[in-house]
Amino acid sequence: MRRSSSRADSRYRVIIIILVLIILGQFFAFWILPKAKKEKPKVKLAKKGEIAIVLDDWGYNTSNLELLRSIDMPITLAVLPNLPYSKQVASFANEHGLEVILHLPLEPKEKFRLEDNTLMVSMSQKQAIDILDSGLKDLVYAKGVSNHMGSRATEDRRLVKIIFSHLKENNLYFFDSFVSSESVCAELAGQLNLRFAKRDIFLDNSSNPAYIRGQINKLKAIANKRGYAIGIGHDRKNTLMVLKEIMPVIEKEGFKFVLLSQLIRNERSRY
Repeated sequence: MRRSSSRADSRYRVIIIILVLIILGQFFAFWILPKAKKEKPKVKLAKKGEIAIVLDDWGYNTSNLELLRSIDMPITLAVLPNLPYSKQVASFANEHGLEVILHLPLEPKEKFRLEDNTLMVSMSQKQAIDILDSGLKDLVYAKGVSNHMGSRATEDRRLVKIIFSHLKENNLYFFDSFVSSESVCAELAGQLNLRFAKRDIFLDNSSNPAYIRGQINKLKAIANKRGYAIGIGHDRKNTLMVLKEIMPVIEKEGFKFVLLSQLIRNERSRY
């Protein structure tokens, strides 16, 4: 009788344990799991395209540097060489994670006031290289070169080839501000296998904030359609104020702002 009673007790214990496990399992399934499901992983917005903003004509003063810093977005500064504040602006940009390019003065067709040491189509190869090297020496953080003015110079195959060959030797890229529809820069960059891109939109031909916003919307449309876009603005308060206001909004829409070199590393940016 004792053995039968012992066996019955053992079976009873097993049944109790099984029932407890079933109850715990149901509790876990109905109370714990639903809470875990509520914690959904954050979903990253799909990129609608990459946008590079290049701001020209830095070096005359430092009045907009703090405003620039407050934007806190990837921006590329095209700095004119050998101006009173060229080195200071370039150092500031480098310290704050911005990109610097040499904004090289090139001969225009129009009779604008020219910067000192503007590269002219009549110059010898040595003269052209000396001026280019002087600018690069002044802006040691430069990752590339763009043209300041240059509607005549960017149409001149001889001068462009001189410039591009030197940039290739120094592992620098060229960004065509594209001030002439007859520019030979894209063609020669392709022949020399030089890293290259060109401007899509000028953002601030007018300093009116509404105009600048409209141009940025055009830039977005290009990036959304093609996958990337490059806009040029200038060292102007209104331009920077609009960028500070609108860049975070555009980023939330799914676009990505990048430095110019990040676009140029991608072969798709070759025109």
